[in-house]
Amino acid sequence: MKLIKKIQSHKVLKLLTNRYILIFLVFCIWMLFFDENSYINHLKYDDEIEELENSIEFYNQEIEHNKKMIEALNDPEQLEKYAREIYRIKKEDETLYLIEYDTIQ
Repeated sequence: MKLIKKIQSHKVLKLLTNRYILIFLVFCIWMLFFDENSYINHLKYDDEIEELENSIEFYNQEIEHNKKMIEALNDPEQLEKYAREIYRIKKEDETLYLIEYDTIQ
């Protein structure tokens, strides 16, 4: 009997058997692991947000690059150069020779 009373009088055990503490612990465990807005889900959402921010940055850089390209193509000489290099457009009296290098050794 003395051993049981001694165990029951222990401070930590008294604290853990308190119903408010038990309810609080169950609530914390539920919120950290099982709830829809759990800490684990927040970590996943943070990773997804970071990935989306990186893609936003990439597309903003692409937009700036395209704006510069559009400004450069407003010049007729640059437009002709671009059309000749990319789309292989030629004038009527020209002959176009394509030189392809064999990269297979």
